[in-house]
Amino acid sequence: MDAPTKRVEIIPAKRRAMILDYLKVNGTASIGELTDAIGGSQSTIRRDLEHLTEGGYLERTHGGALLIPPLRATFEREPALNAHYQHRQKAAIGQEATSRLKGGESVIFDSSSTVIEVVRATAVRRIPLTVVTNNIEIARIGSSVPEWRVIVTGGTLRPASDILIGDPGEPFFETIHADICFTGAYAVTGQLLTDASMEVASIKRAMIRSARRTILLVDSTKFQAPAFCTFAQLSQISEVVTDGGVDPEIAAGLRASGTELTVVPLPGG
Repeated sequence: MDAPTKRVEIIPAKRRAMILDYLKVNGTASIGELTDAIGGSQSTIRRDLEHLTEGGYLERTHGGALLIPPLRATFEREPALNAHYQHRQKAAIGQEATSRLKGGESVIFDSSSTVIEVVRATAVRRIPLTVVTNNIEIARIGSSVPEWRVIVTGGTLRPASDILIGDPGEPFFETIHADICFTGAYAVTGQLLTDASMEVASIKRAMIRSARRTILLVDSTKFQAPAFCTFAQLSQISEVVTDGGVDPEIAAGLRASGTELTVVPLPGG
């Protein structure tokens, strides 16, 4: 008799991101539907829904859940969950964006989860780069690439994250002149780029000022109401790279405003 198949357990952050991805597509779902789509027991899914409800990601309905985009300007997803949310789209954007880099360039990588995907894609290419980052995970990836010279800016580590903010990292950007900066945004609203954190917005501003050109990497969910703090205008951005889920009207509006926009096809689409 064949041995029973061992169930592969999914870490909670990834499972909760999968729930949000499912609800983004379907709007609402019952606990049974989520169990069938994602796996795990109904009690596990129920606990995940309670966690996401308490965190403000969604509203519970009778026997299920309804996705509600957070309207609070300072709302921030848990870093571990955010890394898995829209992951296929972020990885596709990263694969596209790595082609913008040439050997011998200096590049600033900010701490967004989509930017980390271009770091992973570029590490595979093994081209020589000078890398500047305020993200410990990016520095860790870079340490495995002998062709990279990795400079970590320093600063204060944000709780429960890999992001360094404030002094001495922020003033450091006033002393360098990089070829290119890859940045993300919490929200893109018309011509505004915003973040939920004042401290993160401040270091993004410094990064953009110190680069000759900046490429914005955002998945299509980021075209939404503005977050708390503006850090740039689209006029400061050389190119926007997003995924095929972007609303066609938004894409047309960006192009009409003169923004160079690259739309990466949805994975599997």
